[in-house]
Amino acid sequence: MKMQRDDMSSDLHAHGSRELVHHDYAADNHVFGDRDLAEAPASDSSEISYLDLKGESTFFSDITANSCAGAKLAFDNELCVDLEVAPQAGANVTKGYKGSLAMGEVTPNTKEYFQSSMCPVNVHWHLGSEHYSVGEFDEGGNGPNGNIGVPEWANRNLAEEDVRDGFRCHHYDANDEKFTTPYEWKHCVGMEVGETYEVHWPHSSVGACGTVNQYQTPFYDGVFCNLPLESFLTLGKQDIASNVGVHGQVFTIVNDESYFYPDMMRGMIKDGEMGQDVTYYTGSTTGQTRDNVMCSQYTPITWQVDRKCHMISASSFDKLCYDMKMQRDDMSSDLHAHGSRELVHHDYAADNHVFGDRDLAEAPASDSSEISYLDLKGESTFFSDITANSCAGAKLAFDNELCVDLEVAPQAGANVTKGYKGSLAMGEVTPNTKEYFQSSMC
Repeated sequence: MKMQRDDMSSDLHAHGSRELVHHDYAADNHVFGDRDLAEAPASDSSEISYLDLKGESTFFSDITANSCAGAKLAFDNELCVDLEVAPQAGANVTKGYKGSLAMGEVTPNTKEYFQSSMCPVNVHWHLGSEHYSVGEFDEGGNGPNGNIGVPEWANRNLAEEDVRDGFRCHHYDANDEKFTTPYEWKHCVGMEVGETYEVHWPHSSVGACGTVNQYQTPFYDGVFCNLPLESFLTLGKQDIASNVGVHGQVFTIVNDESYFYPDMMRGMIKDGEMGQDVTYYTGSTTGQTRDNVMCSQYTPITWQVDRKCHMISASSFDKLCYDMKMQRDDMSSDLHAHGSRELVHHDYAADNHVFGDRDLAEAPASDSSEISYLDLKGESTFFSDITANSCAGAKLAFDNELCVDLEVAPQAGANVTKGYKGSLAMGEVTPNTKEYFQSSMC
């Protein structure tokens, strides 16, 4: 709570309880659910106290309790030329670019993923950018290990510029200490200050959303957690594109705490310029086992990719790796950068790119404390503008009223014993019995 943008200090203590609601003011529409939820598997601990506590917790002591383990539906890579309408990723996401693969009526999901009952089920990243954005992450970028050459086919005119494959951002400056000062990594593995990394957050509407099994490695277990093969085979291409998606965002790592962001687990960072210039398209899963000869069969899924490259502190990534270690599933194989796929050829890139520009607010502050990540929050520019909290003051104020003066106004907390119903007739008004994320609530 202390790591949020808004000051939640007034919720760091227990609040007083209301007396039990009288039958006359308790709704008569109680619904009694019985959910069979699993218990909890373990992970290793480290010198951080919360990781030590995880090692002792019964939530993590049963390794069979991960209901998503092994849920991946296995589809081998195939020759690209043998696949029909199977758009691939990562593609060129420069504004104005469209691939040559005709998608017909299949379109990317341009809504916020939570509005389609989707939640993040994993986070991982690749060395360099798999996507290409002119002037942001392209052949003109640089890093401590240089850049990567471009294939000849990638030369193509777009808005009077040659669009080429590329893998590094343009921020790196070998004469600036924030790009060259080593960082003492505690949780991430094999990471380097000054390098470019593309972060992916796979999302799914059939993941274990809102449960302790939500985040999974491999990410396929999370994507397919509640989707058996027989159900998957009934889905059309648009069904898949509407219910499975990935956030993609590219960063250059700096050793500078003014770029600290405390919660990279949730998905693309949307603040100020971050997450504003987004390209939406349908593609596939990525990674170095695919190229322009062997293609992924996990397609078509939606991609929402930030066209800008952003600087982020090394400590932000290390905090992310710490959070990954705190999940029920063992995410240790995602604590390092994965290899990148070569830029997708035009022939395998979808022609349905949509280019969004979102006007998002900037970022206010909070106090810090003795915990190191809270100290970093105090230095971060994400929290330095107290006017950037777009929800501040949004509360609609309604004073308490005499219960007898209110008509159909059921109260809480009521008796929730199985079988109980209050006396207040609710007519056709019923509670929402779905998982809240399925109603686009967060």
